[in-house]
Amino acid sequence: MRPPPPDHVGDPVGTSRWATLPNLLTLIRLLLVPVLGVLLLADDGADAGLRWWAMAVFIVAALTDLADGEIARRSGTITNLGKIADPVADKALTGVALIGLSILGDLPWWVTIVILAREVAVTILRFAVIRHGVIPASRGGKAKTVAQVVAIGLYLAPLPDAFDAVRVAAMAIAVILTLVTGVDYAVQARRLMRAAR
Repeated sequence: MRPPPPDHVGDPVGTSRWATLPNLLTLIRLLLVPVLGVLLLADDGADAGLRWWAMAVFIVAALTDLADGEIARRSGTITNLGKIADPVADKALTGVALIGLSILGDLPWWVTIVILAREVAVTILRFAVIRHGVIPASRGGKAKTVAQVVAIGLYLAPLPDAFDAVRVAAMAIAVILTLVTGVDYAVQARRLMRAAR
């Protein structure tokens, strides 16, 4: 069995300048964040058309997240700017979507707080331990990301009340995976730091 790939924060930086395709995709994702916020909160979230557009913007932005890292690694265009901007863009996108949904009353605030607290904590932890080594990226982490995108997308879409159970189930899965993978990452980070000492 092949070992899992390392945390890509630890990937070596290439010789490319900051103006690369992956960085451009990250910039596009950052620019889409306020667009998402405006579309979601316009008319207090009551305009179905705008809600569909908000979901579309969110999905497109999420897809750029999948693309930029893969392109950077395959083309050798990993940059320090990308390592910093990519997670910032990810958290901004997720944060605006979750906070907007909670402001509208579509999503309980505790869900938003739990997910964002975990995301911020793990991001800080990733950069804190990188000098000691890298932590393998888990399948659970990738599953968590997919679960969050699906769940948030379902909440952004103006679906009929009949889909409420589906939305709640999807978000419950996302929250569970968020917490489990967060704890797992913290445990691995602690082991790594102890081994380094």
